[in-house]
Formats: sequence, structure tokens, C-alpha cells
Amino acid sequence: MIDHCGREIDYLRISITDRCNLRCIYCMPEAGVCTMAHEEVLSYEEIARVTRLMAGLGIRHIRITGGEPLARMGCLDLIGKIHAVDGIETISMTTNGLMLRGRMEQAKAMGLTALNISLDTADPQTYRTMTRGGDVCAVLETIDQALACGLKVKINAVPVRGYNDEQLTDLAAMARTRPISVRFIELMPMGCGANLEPVSTGEVEKKIEAAFGPLLPDDSLHGYGPARYVRPEGFMGSIGFISPMSHEFCGACNRVRLTADGYLKLCLNHTAGLDLRAMMRGGADDATIEAAIRDSIEHKPVRHGFLEDIGDREVRRMNEIGG
Repeated sequence: MIDHCGREIDYLRISITDRCNLRCIYCMPEAGVCTMAHEEVLSYEEIARVTRLMAGLGIRHIRITGGEPLARMGCLDLIGKIHAVDGIETISMTTNGLMLRGRMEQAKAMGLTALNISLDTADPQTYRTMTRGGDVCAVLETIDQALACGLKVKINAVPVRGYNDEQLTDLAAMARTRPISVRFIELMPMGCGANLEPVSTGEVEKKIEAAFGPLLPDDSLHGYGPARYVRPEGFMGSIGFISPMSHEFCGACNRVRLTADGYLKLCLNHTAGLDLRAMMRGGADDATIEAAIRDSIEHKPVRHGFLEDIGDREVRRMNEIGG
């Protein structure tokens, strides 16, 4: 699919739940979280139908997200359903890793090709603070298990001033002896993250260069997203930077999102999109839904507009949208 800006849309992020076993400071409040009712969430059959229709329109890459996707029973079975869809080339998952430990071989057998593991620090106390109770040792075990069974692994870290900003080089060092990509993602001013202080990509780069020497460009294919990669001398893996605030990449955006309650979301910071749940449950046939999807994507917003006054700014939390 090509939108009105000439961007090819071939990547769909599918949130299957808004629930999570952690309460990360930039994603969810510590308490008082209202979750979607069971009947509001798309069934796996509905998700598989959307995937099939969008594959026919040119979607090739799927990422399963949440909340925490493994918090929903049958998550790995869904991966198997998506793997069976003609045209889908890769299936990855964004997860905190805690509920995937010990299930790696099953996940790979179902068709999972890659993992993005959310890990903002390797320090046990800081991890407990930022996740409000998580065990970093269990996450590190999951990473080792994923590598042992041949899955491609990326680490997603969000630098937050006053929390993990002095521990970023320790996290980057994980790529020195492992074939992984450690990626630093600039905090976006939405949801719970709007009340925290970000650390820019430029500042993170300076810290890592001071610790490991020149950051040599790494132009090898790492995935289908907007990250820029470098590789310090002697590193087995890579360091990545995703910089939506300081180095906007909207002009090359290739993705749309499906929320857990069935809304096709065209841009992270805009509410513009299409209610696919209503269409499917209202009895719309495949041809009608395909035409609506194509028309909606044609009008994908030009830019995210985080620092501007936009009329349809997203106000939901990241767990509600899909991380």
C-alpha cells in the first residue's frame, strides 16, 4: 500500500492486550489501571482475518505487542495462525521477557522470527524501580534462551533522566559479547511519559562513544523500522538509536497499528484511523473492509506532531495503544 506521501506501508504492529505484568513508569500508572473488557478485545480469529486482508494489500511484517502480549492466553497460538497467512514474511514480538522464559522453542516453532525485549537497565534495583517490581535476572535468562535457539534479539531501552541515564553504557555493553542490538529510544511526550524528563539521542551517543570509542556506522539489515545502527570496534552486536523527537523519521514511516480493541491506527500520536472491530462485527465483507483499509491508509498523517498543536492528539497510554 502507498499513502498520499508516497510511503510504502508494509509493517503492521498488532496489540493483542492492554494488560501487563509490570507497571513501567513511562507506560502505566502504578495503580488504578482500568483494563479493556473481554468483549472489547479482538478475538484471535478476528486478528487473523485482519492480518489476512492486510497481507493481501501488501503488509509483509508483523509485530505482536501489548501491554505484555504473553499476558493473554494463547499468544503463541496466534503467532501460528499469523505464520500460516500467505505473504507474511516476518513475525516479531515486543515483550518484557518475563513470561516468555522457558517457552522459546515453542515460540520459534510457531513461527516467531525475532524478539524485541524491553530492558531499560541491567541494574536489579533500578529495574525494580522503573518496572515497579520486575526481576531483571529473569529477563537476562530470557535473552540468553532466545539467542540459544537462534532467534534474532533486540533490546529496547528508554533513557529517562534521574532513573537510568547513568547506566546506559552498562546496557550498551551487552552487545559487546552477544549478537544483539541494544537500541535507545527517545522518550515521547505522551501518556505517563509526558511527566518524565527525556534524554536525547545526542547525549546517549556521547556517553557510549566516551566509553567504547568511535561509533562506526552499521548499515547491515537489522529489521524494518526506523533505527539507525552503529558498532563500536570489537563489538559482536550493534547499538541502535530511535529518535522520534530529535531526528524525526516520519518521511520514511512504513507502519500502521492495530489496537487490542480493533482500531487501525495510522500514527502513534494521532487518533485518525478506522474501527475495524465495528466493521467486522457489523457484518462487513472482506471486499468492503479491504477498500476501507486502503482508503484509510491513503490518508495517513504526514507527521507525528508531538511538538505541535494538532487537532486529533492521542491521549491514551502506551499500553492502551500498543507499545
